[in-house]
Amino acid sequence: MAKNPKFQEVTHLSTGYIHCKSPHSFTGYHYHQPSKMSNSHPLRPYTAVGEIDHVHILSENVGALMNGEEYSDVTFIVEKKRFPAHRVILAARCNYFRALLYGGMRESQPEAEIPLQDTTAEAFTMLLKYIYTGRATLRDEKEEVLLDFLSLAHKYGFPELEDSTSEYLCTILNIQNVCMTFDVASLYSLPKLTCMCCMFMDRNAQEVLSSEGFLSLSKAALLSIVQRDSFAAPEKDIFQALMNWCKHNPKEDHSEIMQAVRLPLMSLTELLNVVRPSGLLSPDAILDAIKIRSESRDMDLNYRGMLIPGENIATMKYGAQVVKGELKSALLDGDTQNYDLDHGFSRHPIDDDCRSGIEIKLGQPSIINHIRILLWDRDSRSYSYYIEVSMDELDWIRVIDHSKYLCRSWQKLYFPARVCRVESEAMAGNKASEACGNLNGNQLRYIRIVGTHNTVNKVFHIVAFECMFTNKTFTLEKGLIVPAENVATIAECASVIEGVSRSRNALLNGDTKNYDWDSGYTCHQLGSGAIVVQLAQPYMIGSIRLLLWDCDDRSYSYYIEVSTNQQQWTMVADRTKVSCNFPGFPCSTQRVSWLLCPILCAMGLSPSALEVGVRLASPLLLLESTAKMSSKRAKTKTTKKRPQRTTSNVFEMFYQSQIQQHRKC
Repeated sequence: MAKNPKFQEVTHLSTGYIHCKSPHSFTGYHYHQPSKMSNSHPLRPYTAVGEIDHVHILSENVGALMNGEEYSDVTFIVEKKRFPAHRVILAARCNYFRALLYGGMRESQPEAEIPLQDTTAEAFTMLLKYIYTGRATLRDEKEEVLLDFLSLAHKYGFPELEDSTSEYLCTILNIQNVCMTFDVASLYSLPKLTCMCCMFMDRNAQEVLSSEGFLSLSKAALLSIVQRDSFAAPEKDIFQALMNWCKHNPKEDHSEIMQAVRLPLMSLTELLNVVRPSGLLSPDAILDAIKIRSESRDMDLNYRGMLIPGENIATMKYGAQVVKGELKSALLDGDTQNYDLDHGFSRHPIDDDCRSGIEIKLGQPSIINHIRILLWDRDSRSYSYYIEVSMDELDWIRVIDHSKYLCRSWQKLYFPARVCRVESEAMAGNKASEACGNLNGNQLRYIRIVGTHNTVNKVFHIVAFECMFTNKTFTLEKGLIVPAENVATIAECASVIEGVSRSRNALLNGDTKNYDWDSGYTCHQLGSGAIVVQLAQPYMIGSIRLLLWDCDDRSYSYYIEVSTNQQQWTMVADRTKVSCNFPGFPCSTQRVSWLLCPILCAMGLSPSALEVGVRLASPLLLLESTAKMSSKRAKTKTTKKRPQRTTSNVFEMFYQSQIQQHRKC
């Protein structure tokens, strides 16, 4: 049987088509191939037994009434063109028309003629088609018509149509239409379309400044664009574009527009030869800019930078290159798996004069707040380092200081957003920056990673370097991350460096079901030793949760200490005088909280090195034969697990914003 071509167009929508349904009605088409015993039409929508669904027929029949004089009882006049319509259909589809046509006003009179202003006939035709059929074709229309159509969808209250049209406009953005699209999106508060326009303009800032659409921007839209840190065009180009806009819009307040120009970012020559002759700024404003430029630290100037959320910009794709260091080609190749003692990393010697280093230069200034580096980790060595940022390679501000910690493997570092043209320099030494601590959203062009220590030799090794802007929420306390989730995991590069277990890192593998007398736990001899867990980097930790072995009815006592250098320990939990995990009381899972304190998170350090982490030590701990047991000592080697109990030794460290009262067992 031949397929109905119109029916196919409805069910197989191409880009640029809109087919909207009410969320309380038909939700979609589903087709099935009929069986040999079925006489169903092959394109008939699949419905449940006993249900009939002919919505497509209804749409076609109602759509046939559009623009027809038959049965019409109201006429709209748009650009001197008449559009006959049907009150009941309009009222059923739109609250605006319901109030207009049945509200007792002049428009509710029989055979009323209603003129509509501020729209075009093409856009109103598209709206009527959507009202009568639920469909609209966008791909063959001009951008101006589509924006008028979007305005009608917003005015008459069709949110689904508004969203669908916005999504299509996002796909056709270009230099010629992005400004007027942004103007409309801002006017109607369409967040997704506004965001897409901003991202497009940020990546094509100089082309946007020279486009004709820029001159037609409204004042509010213009200011919202040029005031963005991520609108990364040279300040001279921004000033000249704003000057042209002022000439094109002489009735606007030019002083407010000129305030958006960041004059201190312009050179003295530009201020004197470009800004001063324009007459748009007073001599005092120019002199103030020169004074700020000459007296301020470079890092205090409000620079602009490229913003690409969630994407690593330290890549060749964005023009990044390694300009200093040994084995340069390995650092930005994206390979984080294939490296050993001979290849797969970049390096520099650690010396005392702070002259060696690894420098990475990005293609253009960029906004970042997140850096990831992979330190060489094929053995138990660890490294210390700090990270500084600058715009001129003279004025440096420290953003990460791990020079007093031993770190290993992946480092996931966060700091307040900055504009930077990362020229990352992994240098030896422990030279302090003039300014340390929190950043206040200032901008930079360079980043340097300064290696200060290696527990094995005098070489600093980096396997991979990434930098980006992330929208992920993070909390910093004294420059260290306050984790909201468990960071004592293998995925976060944590490791057990002291303790006895049949399998490495059984304490951190997350398995809470599979353990017995022989496997699935970590222990130490009572009276000597301890269980030590190290993390990859320092965190501000306020809580620990651990699971004591509970396959029989024995109980334990223990205490917990934390340290940043494995020399000075601070006790955060003392349960040496209480029996934990005794029969009949479900307390094998221990939760301990304290005031936030820094804990160095390093893993797998060499025996001679400083080690830090969390130490669990007790005269009565875990599975040793001398462990204190209840009066009902287990008679057999293994006993059946109690029902509905957690069944593995898990060590979890995670942040809690408040001090929780210790749960005594």
